[in-house]
Amino acid sequence: MNDLYPYSTTELVRMLGERFKEYRMRCNLTQKEVAYKSGVGLTTIHKFENGSAGNLSLSTFILLLKVVGQVNALDQLLPELPVSPYLVREEENKVQRIRHKRR
Repeated sequence: MNDLYPYSTTELVRMLGERFKEYRMRCNLTQKEVAYKSGVGLTTIHKFENGSAGNLSLSTFILLLKVVGQVNALDQLLPELPVSPYLVREEENKVQRIRHKRR
């Protein structure tokens, strides 16, 4: 896995666009078909794949992931965390907020 921290947001979006294009092509879909199935504009898909979108909304990205069958990959992006023992009181209720005591 690459260390992605050095990349700017724009560079990361460009890299995701290139990767999305590979997934789209392996699904044997044209940009026009993806646009139809997702409801996302053809121009947006073209710009995303070619790295000229600069930015893409999360909602749009999720729509595109659904079309290429990769929406479940979001669970790997931010997997559900186990309950932290530090955030559970003795009554077994989850703490809503952490407040630091004043000294």
